[in-house]
Amino acid sequence: MKRILVIAALALAAGLGRPAPAAADLTFFLGMSPTPELRGTRGFAAGINMLVIGFEFDYSHTSEDTAGGAPSLRTGMLNGIIMTPTKTQLYLTAGGGFYREVLADDGKNGFGTNIGGGAKIPLLGPVNLRVDYRIYNLRGSARHKTPQRFYAGINFRF
Repeated sequence: MKRILVIAALALAAGLGRPAPAAADLTFFLGMSPTPELRGTRGFAAGINMLVIGFEFDYSHTSEDTAGGAPSLRTGMLNGIIMTPTKTQLYLTAGGGFYREVLADDGKNGFGTNIGGGAKIPLLGPVNLRVDYRIYNLRGSARHKTPQRFYAGINFRF
């Protein structure tokens, strides 16, 4: 009898309990990279978030400054995210992917990693302000092995 009650209680809990829904989001951003010279950067990120864990793909393009010897940098990174389950979400992120660095028609490709963090701050309904900071570690023959990126963007949840 005790066993039947335990099974019934577990079945009732499983039927009534629901996992937290996953949410997707899309961010369009503008920012700057101060390494090795101050240059503009732009891009987008698309991700899926569970309660405190998420994943995203991030693409960015930093412009070239030939006079300052700063190459353009394109990155495509797949990142894992750990975030607070609060209205304003603070997060830490790390991941890896590919990069392409070009200075005066001399291009270099390779694999890189990144680590960073930021916040998604609610604005209106499903729209957030997202601010982010990343440090990259570019492997291979990159001219600048540890570029940084700061950005602000509009984040849409759906």
